Amino acid sequence: MGIIDLHCDVLYKLWLAEGKLSFADSPELDTNKQRLLEGGVKVQSFAIFTPPSLKAEHRFQAALDQIYYFQTEVLAKNPEMKQIKDWSDFDKLQDGEVGAMLTLEGVEPIGNDLKKLQLFYELGVRAVGLTWNYANLAADGADEPRNGGLSLFGREVVKFHNEHKILTDVSHLCEGSFWDVIELAKYPVASHSNARALLDHQRNLRDEQAKALFEKGGTLHVVYCTWFINDQETVTIPDLIKHIDHFCSLGGVRNIGLGSDFDGINTKIVGLEHAGVSYNLINELLKHYSEEEVRGFAGENFLRNRPS
Repeated sequence: MGIIDLHCDVLYKLWLAEGKLSFADSPELDTNKQRLLEGGVKVQSFAIFTPPSLKAEHRFQAALDQIYYFQTEVLAKNPEMKQIKDWSDFDKLQDGEVGAMLTLEGVEPIGNDLKKLQLFYELGVRAVGLTWNYANLAADGADEPRNGGLSLFGREVVKFHNEHKILTDVSHLCEGSFWDVIELAKYPVASHSNARALLDHQRNLRDEQAKALFEKGGTLHVVYCTWFINDQETVTIPDLIKHIDHFCSLGGVRNIGLGSDFDGINTKIVGLEHAGVSYNLINELLKHYSEEEVRGFAGENFLRNRPS
């Protein structure tokens, strides 16, 4: 069963390294090509992330630079990597190929200019989170205490997503923004989130949020970041599976997916340190769930619920 991983930050690492790392096999990259193939990852989403330390006027260029590295280092040098720009492209992947889909983690690079979002769409971005953790011109993020929801511009962004069949990612939103997105978005998704009932962290989703996402036909992709799993020094694969168990108890067995956050996390689950050992999670899941259910978690739930 091929794994669909809806979030990693390898483009950010390639950008920081200014092209001095090889996507093919650099060990510094959790999500290099060699490890994707070894780990049975069939589709990897590649997030474009511009850090909050970057001045606003430099963020658009930084995003374009990351797309440059995606095109030159990920795609051009590795013929096994196939860009996904249409939702039907998932069905066209051949044995030995890995799909690569661009996503945008926070709309800071577009400022208040939808023309820039149109450009990102033309370049292949197919999922967009309105914020990272802080507030911007579109929405309040998970770390914004005012919990203000979407702005008028943010609502225009979601409307653009609906018209272009772009996923609207809720993973970094505050609760007010989340509920605005659930009301407005045709294609909501949580690319890398866990259960707040198990760990009370602002980046995790409450039960009522998860159920609303399921009811809207969205998928919720559990994240491997130990900070969002529990507060123990050592975190294991069964600890992550507890979050899957909880979401299943809420009726989400056909809406759960995977979103590793590799290359964006500094602490790792024991046995799940990089993409090359992704199947350790699959094998552990098979001890608790049917093969059909695990195929769903691995990727088929996402394929069933994707835009058509």
